[in-house]
Amino acid sequence: MNMEEIRGIPITDFLARLGHEPKRQRGDECRYLAPYREERTASFQVNIRKNVWHDFGTGRGGDIFTLAGELTDSRDFKEQVDFITRIYGGLAPERKTVFRPKENGKDNPDKKECLTDIRFGPLYNKVLLRYLEERGICSGVALPNCEEARYTLHGKRYFAIAFPNVSEGYEIRNRYFKGCIAPKEISHIKQPGKARETCYVFEGFMDYLSFLTLRLENCPKFPELDRQDYMVLNSVSNVSKALYPLGSYERIHCFFDNDRAGMEALRQIRMEYSRDLYIRDASQTYSGCKDLNEYLQKQAERNRQVQSVKGMHSQSPKKKNGFWL
Repeated sequence: MNMEEIRGIPITDFLARLGHEPKRQRGDECRYLAPYREERTASFQVNIRKNVWHDFGTGRGGDIFTLAGELTDSRDFKEQVDFITRIYGGLAPERKTVFRPKENGKDNPDKKECLTDIRFGPLYNKVLLRYLEERGICSGVALPNCEEARYTLHGKRYFAIAFPNVSEGYEIRNRYFKGCIAPKEISHIKQPGKARETCYVFEGFMDYLSFLTLRLENCPKFPELDRQDYMVLNSVSNVSKALYPLGSYERIHCFFDNDRAGMEALRQIRMEYSRDLYIRDASQTYSGCKDLNEYLQKQAERNRQVQSVKGMHSQSPKKKNGFWL
């Protein structure tokens, strides 16, 4: 992005990318809670027509560069430019086709919609990070594995979590939308260096992120995440695309959904390789749950309840003989 392109970015879009939405709007004026300090009353104003901002709480204001300076606490112009460029990924707008899955989980290539002005960049949006957190996935896992997509659909601007595949397509997801930016493909995460003998296979990228989260929580000192490669089908209809690359491994661990489609995907892999490779059905680890992410959410809820009980006990006064009052 050059200077003129950066200067032309609407400050409202810049703030939205960072997860800040206006509290109210009147004409060309939008009021926000200041994005770089704590306040309860929205005193940060953006003039849409002039594309400038003013903070009535501090008396400061300016353009997108000075706003980046406030957010980074830097007066260095180069640092301000670098920050804005990182937020937008330094990429030009794209035009792609997206299709949504059917209700039964299979992809529907007939139901296509055109996304325009697509931009990819680092995952910074607080709304998206909060959505992942609600599903039990921490930002430390999401940020290295996902990107953020901004796109226009039916004349409106949206944002979503974007997970890349091997053909430069993306699975996109937010709280209200689940789809794919074509081409639809598997995702294959290979470790650097020596070829691995084991591959863990997941049905969707939320399950993959859930596995990483669980491993980090259960084995914080030695998670050993790089001992194996990973593959995400991004749809059970992609099993046939996964068969050839899976043939290079000696051991395959399948973390599929506990439903008919998941069992059918496992059956296809076993039919292809059961004579030559060790194939494990890892879904027994989270039996009783629909998928690995549901298991993660339930475990997180149990942990919160345990911590809540411990907190209540630690705050309760005791008598000298040790009994609770």
